[in-house]
Amino acid sequence: MEVATREKILITDDDPSLTTVVGMALEESGYEVQFASNGLEGLQRLYRWQPDLVILDVMMPQMDGWLTCRRIREVSDVPIMILTAKEGESNELNGLHVGADLYMTKPFAVSVLVARVDALLRRSRIASGAQKRTVVRTGHLEIDLAKHEARQDGRQIDLSPTEFRLLAALASRPNEVISHRDLLSQVWGPEYVNEDLYLKLYICYLGQKIEKDPSHPRYIITKRGVGYYLNDGVSVDEARNRMGSV
Repeated sequence: MEVATREKILITDDDPSLTTVVGMALEESGYEVQFASNGLEGLQRLYRWQPDLVILDVMMPQMDGWLTCRRIREVSDVPIMILTAKEGESNELNGLHVGADLYMTKPFAVSVLVARVDALLRRSRIASGAQKRTVVRTGHLEIDLAKHEARQDGRQIDLSPTEFRLLAALASRPNEVISHRDLLSQVWGPEYVNEDLYLKLYICYLGQKIEKDPSHPRYIITKRGVGYYLNDGVSVDEARNRMGSV
C-alpha cells in the first residue's frame, strides 16, 4: 500500500516524443505525470488537477508558453519550468519576466532535467512546510516568512514566488551581506551559482516593487562585488559606513 501521495507534474508541450521520454523519466523518479498539448489544455488541467510543478514549452498552438505562464501566475504560485528550443538571453529574460522559476533549453540531458525538478520541488516543500510564524520588519517593510507575504505601510506587495524567495533569503539574515553564490543557491539551487543574470534581474524586480526610488535603494543594499543585504532599519548612509563602501 502506498503511504505517501506522489507529487504531481504537468507537462505542457505539443511534441509527443519529448513528453513521452520526459514523462517516463519523471515517473521512474516517483512522480505522477499528466500531459497537455497546448496552453489552453494546460490551463484546464492546472485548474482540475492542481499539479505541484508545471513544465511548459513556449512554441505551442492556440496559446503559446509566454501567455500560458502569465495566466498561471494570475491564479497559482506553482513552480514553473520553461523547457524550450528558444535560446538566447532575451528569451531567458522573457521567461523569467512572465513568471517562470527556471528556464531550460533543448536539447537537454534528461537526468539534468529530473535533478532540476527535484530541486524546485524540494525548495517548494521547504517553503510550504514552515510552521512557525516569523515576521521581519524594517522601516515600513514587513516580511512574513511563513505566510509568504510582504507588506509596505500595511499594503500587500504583489511578489512572484521567486521574488519572495529572494526577499525571504535576505530577510532571514538582515543586515548581513549574503554572497551572490549563496543567494543563487538558496533561491534557484546549487546548479545555478554562476547564473548572475538571474540574481541581478530579480534584485531589480524587487527594487521596483519595494523601493520608493529604486535608483537610491533604502532596503536592499548592494555590496559591490560581494553580494546584497537587507538593511535593518538604519539610514542608508549609516548602513554603508558600517558595512564598508558599496
